[in-house]
Amino acid sequence: MPPPPSSSPASSTSPSSRPLQEFKNFVKLKYVKLGYQYLVNHILTLLLFPIIAAVGILVARIGPDEIPSLWSSLKFDLLQILCSALILIFSGTVYFMSRPRPIYLLDYACFKPPLTCRVPFSTFMEHTRLICSNEKSYQFQARILERSGLGEETCLPPANHYIPPNPNMEASQSEAHFVIFSAVDNLLADTGLKPNDIDILVVNCSLFSPAPSLSSMLINGYKFPGNIRSYNLSGMGCSAGLISINLARDLLQIHPNSTALVVSTEIITPNFYAGNQRSMLLPNCLFRMGAAAILLSNRRIDRRRAKYKLVHIVRTHKGADDKAYNCVYEEEDEQGHSGISLSKDLMAIAGEALKSNITTIGPLVLPASEQLLFLFTLIHRKLKPYIPDFKQAFEHFCIHAGGRAVIDELQKNLQLSPEHVEASRMTLHRFGNTSSSSLWYELNYIESKRRMRRGDRVWQIGFGSGFKCNSAVWKCLRSIKPQADSPWLDCIDRYPVDIPEIVNL
Repeated sequence: MPPPPSSSPASSTSPSSRPLQEFKNFVKLKYVKLGYQYLVNHILTLLLFPIIAAVGILVARIGPDEIPSLWSSLKFDLLQILCSALILIFSGTVYFMSRPRPIYLLDYACFKPPLTCRVPFSTFMEHTRLICSNEKSYQFQARILERSGLGEETCLPPANHYIPPNPNMEASQSEAHFVIFSAVDNLLADTGLKPNDIDILVVNCSLFSPAPSLSSMLINGYKFPGNIRSYNLSGMGCSAGLISINLARDLLQIHPNSTALVVSTEIITPNFYAGNQRSMLLPNCLFRMGAAAILLSNRRIDRRRAKYKLVHIVRTHKGADDKAYNCVYEEEDEQGHSGISLSKDLMAIAGEALKSNITTIGPLVLPASEQLLFLFTLIHRKLKPYIPDFKQAFEHFCIHAGGRAVIDELQKNLQLSPEHVEASRMTLHRFGNTSSSSLWYELNYIESKRRMRRGDRVWQIGFGSGFKCNSAVWKCLRSIKPQADSPWLDCIDRYPVDIPEIVNL
């Protein structure tokens, strides 16, 4: 009996495909892509160079005797010269007056919770056992915490340490005063500014909106001037920090020579959920104390001491879709316990919001080579969609530390390396989900690791109820040293740490 035909790859390869296979083995496609990127990104330079060379050769061929005749052929009228000069001066004035004012980030400060507020896994589960009479709810929270990516040093406010928790108005205001004033005190001390130097105040806190507002609490506490322009944003979710930056930027475009103070926080005390509905138990396991204070300026003289320059802000809102609108929703359960309900469709909706956001921000930041590849796949829809390589546009990524699943999904969709999402994972591990302020803890992690260099670009991505996906792009203006009051100061040498898929409680 003759042997069966060989099924090895070598024998099954057709003669026509062998040259292509040999070419792929000979040429590293990585370098082909790099060559393509260089060609497209420098196409103007490559096209202008031969033109400039040709003009230079023609000028070089003009003899000395021809120069006087060439000069005499150029006849200028005095009136034409004056009119041309006036047009140039007018155009230059209009350009400089109409261009957007640069927005500089002078400095920022993050709140560092005290050790007395620390909630190790054992403490959290012991309190949950004493509070929760439903065994299924207890086991569900245990599974969530095991896979959450949080560490043993996250913190909850004092009211949540009571058994049962005591989320009253006094405790909520006490937490707000503690976290906000701590961050602002550090910021003013670091920058040397006084309260009278602040022209604009923007505060965002989604779920705690007392009267007087939190912005009024700051004005009263620091005795800000009576003509300060103050705003208080609520109900806008974890992406509200970038919305506040957007609002401050727009105000700084209108008011020249101004300084804006932005405060981002989430007050945890009044948001404890005491029921047993699983979709509403997740925030109890993930959200922790945090706050950040950011100082912005539109004064050109402040560029010398500024850390970053704001380049772009892109906001995407999917609230017109009912699923997106309801995926993060504050409501009451059947027993009348209020809390935040998180839908099972949350990650899919976040993915769609991210796609819309990167479609807008891509043309603003991506090099021409990536834009052409992305456009080509859009035109030829039969081809596999091309995901732009945002690593060519940014050196650092600050992804909202909303949970391990959020970071995993964005790392996969944007094809990022573990190093690119390290700041997000470590922030989630050390501080938990601090809502809108998490992006600033991540940026501080990068600075504390001494990785931020002049010219580096940072992409901050935030997600929030509504449903919203917001992005901010910053450019580093100088190499940055770790802050003396950094929340990472006493633990940065221990990070990064290995975070297991499941922690045995």
